[in-house]
Amino acid sequence: VQLQASGGGLVQAGGSLRLSCATSGRTFSRHVMGWFRQAPGKEREFVAAISWNGGSYADSVKGRFTISRDNAKNTVYLQMNSLKPEDTAVYYCATALVVGTSYEYDYWGQGTQVTVSS
Repeated sequence: VQLQASGGGLVQAGGSLRLSCATSGRTFSRHVMGWFRQAPGKEREFVAAISWNGGSYADSVKGRFTISRDNAKNTVYLQMNSLKPEDTAVYYCATALVVGTSYEYDYWGQGTQVTVSS
């Protein structure tokens, strides 16, 4: 299973970016996809996930970020609007298995850097 994240970059506060994550080696439509991020000196944190029931978000990004997927292209997206300096991090995509009521993320992409200047 391979995941390739792209779309990061440098943007001013208030700007937008769209991250993409192309996957291969797994039946994409059957799996939950998620985005996580890790800022320097901080733990990796959940950002958003999408399943067949729709998307879920961390409180810190609700109303600003939107996760979506294109099953025909095996790709998940993260549209990030109204970016803030505290959104600066390396963003990772991941694919998960559903185990009971939980998601177990078992494959990860390489990460893409997002930097938001003030």
